[in-house]
Amino acid sequence: MKKQQGEFTSDIAFTSTVKKLQEKNGSRKSYAQMETGRGWLKELTPPIIDFVKKRDSFYMGTSNPEGQPYIQHRGGAQGFLKILDPTTIAFADFSGNRQYISVGNLADNPKAFLFLMDYLNKTRVKIWGEAHAEMEDATLMESLTMEDYPAKVERAIIFKIKAVDVNCPQHIVQRYTSDEVDKIVQPLKQRIKELENKLNTLK
Repeated sequence: MKKQQGEFTSDIAFTSTVKKLQEKNGSRKSYAQMETGRGWLKELTPPIIDFVKKRDSFYMGTSNPEGQPYIQHRGGAQGFLKILDPTTIAFADFSGNRQYISVGNLADNPKAFLFLMDYLNKTRVKIWGEAHAEMEDATLMESLTMEDYPAKVERAIIFKIKAVDVNCPQHIVQRYTSDEVDKIVQPLKQRIKELENKLNTLK
């Protein structure tokens, strides 16, 4: 029996138009097999939870009632993205440029999207869902605050997960943070120092 639109988790992204384009371009068969096989996730698994907790930045997509999209970058120390449960992510929204585009969009249209990148390991995770701003729950907002970060928490953003896809590594250019570079270079610095000391003793 043929499945109807909306019966697969990936239908949140694979609309009937998208599927027609997949059919036209020769990829529909493989994606149909994916749908009836492992499919996309509806919640975070332990490996993805670990992945999320290690991120120090991500991008959040929202759109206004007219469908105009907007993407905002969010960053912080590892762990600033909090896992409340396998279907809920939350993070503190600090005072910034006071444009309030994302918050305004979510007030009109709760549908949202998170795009998480690990450039070092060439991995990306895409998360579809719905989000809203929470300003009344002081306990929750306090739990999302990062130590040693001076910015004031204006609100919490609560993201309810609808679908999760771990995307292929193709075309991801490997990049390193300054901390990652330091870890790689430190043994080399130590070796150089040892050789310099040895050279000095031979002079």
